[in-house]
Amino acid sequence: MAENEVEGKGKEKEKDFDAQAEFAKLLSSRSGGVYMPPARLRAMQAEAAKDRASAEYQRLSWDALRKSITGIVNRVNISNIKDIVPELFSENLIRGRGLFARSIMKAQSSSLPFTPVFAAVVAIINTKLPQVGELVLTRLVSQFRRSFKRNDKIVCHSTTTFIAHLVNQSVAHEIIALQILVLLLERPTDDSIEIAVGFMREVGAYLAENAPKANSSVYERFRAVLNEGTISQRVQYMIEVLMQVRKDKYKDNPIIPEGLDLVMEDEQITHELGLDDELQVQEGINVFKFDPNYLESEEKYKSIKAEILGEDSSSGESESEEDEDEEDEEVVADKEGIEDMTGTNLVNLRRTIYLTIMNALNYEEAVHKLLKVQIEEGEEIELIKMVIECCSQERSYSKFYGLIGERFSKLNRVWTDALEQAFREYYETIHRYETNRLRNIARFMGHLLATDSVSWAVLDVIKMNEDDTTSSSRIFVKIMFQEIVEAMGLKTIGERFKDPEVNRFCEGMFPKDNPKNTRFAINYFTSIGLGIVTEDMREYLKV
Repeated sequence: MAENEVEGKGKEKEKDFDAQAEFAKLLSSRSGGVYMPPARLRAMQAEAAKDRASAEYQRLSWDALRKSITGIVNRVNISNIKDIVPELFSENLIRGRGLFARSIMKAQSSSLPFTPVFAAVVAIINTKLPQVGELVLTRLVSQFRRSFKRNDKIVCHSTTTFIAHLVNQSVAHEIIALQILVLLLERPTDDSIEIAVGFMREVGAYLAENAPKANSSVYERFRAVLNEGTISQRVQYMIEVLMQVRKDKYKDNPIIPEGLDLVMEDEQITHELGLDDELQVQEGINVFKFDPNYLESEEKYKSIKAEILGEDSSSGESESEEDEDEEDEEVVADKEGIEDMTGTNLVNLRRTIYLTIMNALNYEEAVHKLLKVQIEEGEEIELIKMVIECCSQERSYSKFYGLIGERFSKLNRVWTDALEQAFREYYETIHRYETNRLRNIARFMGHLLATDSVSWAVLDVIKMNEDDTTSSSRIFVKIMFQEIVEAMGLKTIGERFKDPEVNRFCEGMFPKDNPKNTRFAINYFTSIGLGIVTEDMREYLKV
């Protein structure tokens, strides 16, 4: 027994010694270190966790951050990008921005067909953390300059492809694309023209739309190179193919591929980097450095992450305590039925609905995908309101949204009730909307009424008199009825309002309680071209 105790103590001393030796190895090695068995790694983590501000703990967390970012970046594709991005934001991207830039550039160069996906990831992160997007772009421009000087065709091609898609995503300004094209076409060689043709195929659609004059001059230069005949026949043929791609309006090379248009135009931050600018590549942030304010920096990022992801940023407990109690808290939440009163679930639901609508090719696909969104009972009105909000934000009315509303109403009575509730709510608050949004909402509602997607009983909310209407509500009614007339015809509308079942819901719209209100309604409907519906009111005044 005594011998066993002595041997046990000796082993414990060896373990302590091993841990210290491994820490020393880690701190003196480059990022990545050496392979370490999982059991020893766990022992080191437990030892380092005793002091979370120590260099040992910071080094271990740095290696974990590097592995996590690399793993997440390597998993991303079109189908899971919406799930991957929140995972990336969960990591400290400010501390690990160098690691992220290096990982995504390496992943992109290894798999060029996935470049649009990686560009979309950078675009999303750039909206919240622009310093990360700027660093990726800076390093790409620097890498292009180096590879161009070294005549490294492969690196040049992969780098320009990435830059092209960052231009398409509005992360980079189009000036960098034009500068690269000028450089490649200035002294044409087979390699430079080949890279320029590949670059133009990726970014040409964007330049044609946003810089048409510069785009035309680039193609003039391509024609001049073709006519000079200084390049090989193979590359000449590539230029001819590019000309045909331009004629076909880049049908196989859209600005942003389907499923990757995930950033709203007004949220994107565009970096205006030039090819000749002095670039801060910040190579130093690729490797581990001891941070004396480590805990404070982690707390700051935790609050930034909570704001980005819409989480509760309560930081009263340390990370280790949160990790230990996480499972217990979930069990307690399940048992006690804790409800989220912060509105986070509602915000996430609206975001999901918005992205689903924006990524749909047609209204049938949109409805099909929206029906798959998990909506709790009683929240159907939120989906309908989100469809109307998306409709209102378009520059001009799109029938796409009206068809979505029509299809929903025909699927289930629940959706019809939600649409009718939305009609009443929007009419009562229509004065809050600017003219363009008001117009789109009115045409949406007009489409629903014209297709009988909602009952005409909803018109009971309209009281057409001087006191109960505003200029906004009168414009709303006018545009709505213009949409209905266009779809049904004036004669059909006249017959519809003579129907006793419909007429009884329109007593407020065609008032006969007061001659003053009746005259107001007659004048209003006559002025908007609906004199046919005022016949009963005119008869009432004669009496």
